[in-house]
Amino acid sequence: MRIISWNVNGIRAVVKKDMLLPFMDKYEPDILCLQETKAQKGQAEIDLAGYEEYWNSADKKGYSGTAIFTKIRPIAVMSGIPEKICQKYALVADRYGDSRTEGRVIAAEFDDFYVVTVYTPNAKDDLSRIPLRHAQWDPAFLAYCKDLEKKKPVIFCGDFNVAHTPDDLARPKENEGLKGFTAEERQGFDNMLKAGFIDTFRLFHKGNGHYTWWSHFAAARERNIGWRIDYVMVSEKLKDRVKSASIYDEVLGSDHCPVAVDIR
Repeated sequence: MRIISWNVNGIRAVVKKDMLLPFMDKYEPDILCLQETKAQKGQAEIDLAGYEEYWNSADKKGYSGTAIFTKIRPIAVMSGIPEKICQKYALVADRYGDSRTEGRVIAAEFDDFYVVTVYTPNAKDDLSRIPLRHAQWDPAFLAYCKDLEKKKPVIFCGDFNVAHTPDDLARPKENEGLKGFTAEERQGFDNMLKAGFIDTFRLFHKGNGHYTWWSHFAAARERNIGWRIDYVMVSEKLKDRVKSASIYDEVLGSDHCPVAVDIR
């Protein structure tokens, strides 16, 4: 089984550029998880034969959003972080909006595991969303994944908006303390590892130079001046079933590229 995660930065743009169908034909995911769809279901003409589609779109038009396309019919599909967990971590609206209504999480239950896709809120250039990330969003999302794990193992993937270690961005010294590479955001990732979840890419690939997002400025992608902020994480119980983990940095159409795992 191949699971691919991709922040498309606007599904309508990817479809309009005729990049989605060739991508699907070449990489043949069994489950495709999308982030930053920026659309409601039906706004883009997507006809993927053999796939069922499930969307969690933001209340705000043209913003955020996640979706799952799957060849395997799920047992159940759930949108958002449950309200009881939101309440526990005081996850409420801030001056940028309400992350609970931005379509940032969608989960699908299958026979052997859950698949969860997430579009984590950006900390903002002025770091004004760090309190949301550090004290509310990150612990709430982790608690949700741990809650699902009580029933069966979890695979969660998406744009986490953080580079975990200096190896996960091309210029760590210059970006120390800036959004995406603050101590608070990195601690949030550390907490996922401490909770027993595995960064699948690091099972197979070490060192730097492996990136999933590049700025539009200064030919960053051509020069590979990037960040690894898109991940596929799995429960410890699934570690031995992960056959490979990949970054498809040759795939264009977004400022992010897809990431993938093959599961036995």
